[in-house]
Amino acid sequence: MSVDLVEAGAAGTAVPDDVSLLVVGGPTHALGLSRPNTRQQATEKTDGALVSAGTGLREWLDATGPRPGGTAAAAFDTRVRLPLPGSAAPAAARRLRRRGYRLSSRPESFYVAGTTGPLLDEELRRAREWGRQLAATTAGTPSGQPSQPTTTPRDRRPDQATGT
Repeated sequence: MSVDLVEAGAAGTAVPDDVSLLVVGGPTHALGLSRPNTRQQATEKTDGALVSAGTGLREWLDATGPRPGGTAAAAFDTRVRLPLPGSAAPAAARRLRRRGYRLSSRPESFYVAGTTGPLLDEELRRAREWGRQLAATTAGTPSGQPSQPTTTPRDRRPDQATGT
């Protein structure tokens, strides 16, 4: 499976027809998907440049058109390990479903060491395994359309207790 990595601000609003699996992800800001004002606040809290200072995942997903035919998709987010509710991935997954994508996995969260990362060591391993499972699920089904969402084993997280 070939992979293209495209930042939301650089991606066109039309997903190419040859895409068999669309995986989207972004940081959790203010309990959900980032907004222009939360990205600006994040810029003010860090010394380095942020990846999506302009168009973020929320805006990109809202700008993309419908995807007839149920192309496989998955959503993830990154977040700091704090006992706070909220996650960007479920909101991204809802936007994907509304546009006609079929989710091949439940929304997933991966924990980072701080505002600018990196992923925690155990999370990098988990993210790689999640990616392998997505690829295998998509490659092993007709038209890349899985019949059931899959999940990866994970440690109990604070957000699982609240159901967010």
